Amino acid sequence: MTTTSRGFALFAIGRMKPGPERALYETYAARLRPALAVTELPEAQGANAAEIRRREGAALLAALPASALAVALDLGGQAPTTEALAALVTRWEEAARPVCFLIGGTEGLDPAVLARADHRLSLGPLTWPHFLVRGLLAEQLFRVQAIRTNHPYHRAWRPA
Repeated sequence: MTTTSRGFALFAIGRMKPGPERALYETYAARLRPALAVTELPEAQGANAAEIRRREGAALLAALPASALAVALDLGGQAPTTEALAALVTRWEEAARPVCFLIGGTEGLDPAVLARADHRLSLGPLTWPHFLVRGLLAEQLFRVQAIRTNHPYHRAWRPA
């Protein structure tokens, strides 16, 4: 799997099934140029949550290119405004490394994945189902693309 200087990759635990989460993801992913490269990894089985996280984390780290700029989607990460995310994306692209987003499974990301991450990104203080996070990320990447191309999709005005 390779990404271009303007392309992104998504490594995610679990395989999306048909349904509203997949439809949301596909709606926004179809608008991204270039397309978001997706690698789905199987959900792990284990005796407890820590073992599941460890196994899924090992799979994510094994799939991640060594040179990748890894962005972990994590509740404890930075929650920038969309405009700040656009600036971050520009900075990440300037690093000339493949930008890879990491989404864990139902038990979250293993500490080893968080330690490897170059950046931890939160979509806010609410907890989101991991399949829904894919659609939210795709929408935000499309919104970033709109900001950077002066497309009217993003409206910066907010009530005070």
